[in-house]
Amino acid sequence: MRYLAIDLGKRRTGLALGDDITRLATPWRVIETSSETERWRQLCRAIEEESPGVVVVGLPLNMDGSTGPAATASNALATQLRQTTGLPVELQDERLSSAEADELMARSGLTHKQKKARRDALAAAAILQRYLDRPVTDHPSAPNPE
Repeated sequence: MRYLAIDLGKRRTGLALGDDITRLATPWRVIETSSETERWRQLCRAIEEESPGVVVVGLPLNMDGSTGPAATASNALATQLRQTTGLPVELQDERLSSAEADELMARSGLTHKQKKARRDALAAAAILQRYLDRPVTDHPSAPNPE
């Protein structure tokens, strides 16, 4: 099964891909737009191109586990994706995923602009990797082993 992860942002939305065979998440692309309509169009096109079996949306919880406006936006996106695509859409805690991305790029030699362009796709990959690293039975979309 293929997975598409989304790290939703107001201006940049990172995408990553992974699968059940390698169980590795790979940064894919960044959608750069502040237009919700354009972001939605590009997300739908990405889903059409890649045909994932599951979409994983990063859930930006506050450090204390509470929800804020960003988590509300991610929940709304997940609901809209479920209703529009019919695909299973799962939420994955994304706390510190951007920090992980920054750490990966710290000694890369990339300029600030180059890092900024890659950060959101790397954060999406961190979100997806966390999801893939969970035991298979912990995945809500996993088949029942019985």
